[in-house]
Amino acid sequence: MSDRINLIISHLVSHRDPASVPASAHAAALMWMQDSIGVAIAGRAVPQSQQLLAAVRGWGSANNNQNNNPNEHISGNANGARIWGSNEYLPTPNAALLNAFHIHNQEFDCVHERAVVHPMAVILAALLSYADVRAKKNPVSGMQLTAALALSVDVATVIGMSARRAIRFFRPAQCGCLGATAGLALLAGLDEAHMRDAFGLAYSQLAGTMQAHIEGTPALALQVGFAARAAVCAVDLAAQGFRGPHDILDGKHGYFALFEPDAITADAVDSPFAELGKIWQVERVSHKPFPTGRAAQGGIAGLKTLMQQHAFTADDIDAIVVFAPPLVRQLVDRPASVGMTANYARLCMPFLLATTLKHGTVGLAAYAAEALADEAIVSMAACVSMAADGNDDPNALRPQRIEVTLKDGQHFALAMPYVYGAPEAPMLPTEQLEKFIACCAHAPEPLPAESATTLFAAIQNLPNLPDVSAIVALMVFSTATSTSK
Repeated sequence: MSDRINLIISHLVSHRDPASVPASAHAAALMWMQDSIGVAIAGRAVPQSQQLLAAVRGWGSANNNQNNNPNEHISGNANGARIWGSNEYLPTPNAALLNAFHIHNQEFDCVHERAVVHPMAVILAALLSYADVRAKKNPVSGMQLTAALALSVDVATVIGMSARRAIRFFRPAQCGCLGATAGLALLAGLDEAHMRDAFGLAYSQLAGTMQAHIEGTPALALQVGFAARAAVCAVDLAAQGFRGPHDILDGKHGYFALFEPDAITADAVDSPFAELGKIWQVERVSHKPFPTGRAAQGGIAGLKTLMQQHAFTADDIDAIVVFAPPLVRQLVDRPASVGMTANYARLCMPFLLATTLKHGTVGLAAYAAEALADEAIVSMAACVSMAADGNDDPNALRPQRIEVTLKDGQHFALAMPYVYGAPEAPMLPTEQLEKFIACCAHAPEPLPAESATTLFAAIQNLPNLPDVSAIVALMVFSTATSTSK
């Protein structure tokens, strides 16, 4: 058995007691839960959400028939789990799929930069859907949930941080799936042997590539949903005694051999696995202040800062250049065009900076059909380019630098060693609340600011809750579009 899967399981087992997880890690997990629930509520407004829901309904529905099988750990509860923001119940794997899709489908969810992993999209969707189901049999407390979230993020990110190659497979989904499996295994009370099976069964389902990113299709977020569903299924199967492969990280055909060849080795001095129990990675996650990939956050924040400092407008611009590492250019250096899809536009630096020039920022309304058809924005986007900054790290998202040249010859520049939203340049608590309120206002059934603030505060009270499913109930704004239980 390889060292790295042993290290992960040892880390999980040694922190079965939520009190053994540092208070700072609990607090960070709570903050990311607030952030992720907000973006998930907004994510229900994406048109593809209804397409996915229609398909998933055909895969089975939850009902009121009580299943008395004591071995049913996750998906056997009477009512299944809820789609956040509605009263609709689905079998837990399918609810986790939808909730994860909603977290990630607007590129507004948090990122662990060093790992290039969106940890909460898969992990929170899987764990909170699981907790929603367990409410009637064995409720999950707030402390249990935040501890499991922190440990899950550790697992997902140490695997992601081990990569040395440029991202090819969709790392957020794959690492997120393994991280979610860790947290679910803890909440389900699996012993070490069943944990190994759960990881093996999750590994057997890993999938997802960057092709969806390149083409700008909503399948990118769907891959995150598939990963959440896979984690739930893996732990369900393991709980029933189904055997999975065990040497899933360092085996001949394990994760590092197939998905991340040339990764940092287990015995390397700089192995991220050596950080387990020493650095809690949930405290190293970055916010997204704007609804776009983390790679584009620096360009938007930098341009906003220069606009505020020097009072120029779109009409003054001759050229804008963003200097960035290879991964940033890989992810968001693409030309804008009239009528491009929202998924493409969310990851198009020229479009995003042109939108910033016109509106002063990038918000959720930036991807409406009329905005994507705005010829003036596309024309402004032609002034934006990206360039290499001399950093050859294939997984770096920083530092970045933006330079602006005006038509009158003035030149302004801003260096960003840390991009706004990172732990070193964090969003203020007031800004986090503002983001949450904006997300709730963007939902299919908009939530007034006062009600959104109440929900935000209720999540903040999570550590005092004996049953976290109460939070899911508070997300329901209207039953008009929900089906009955």
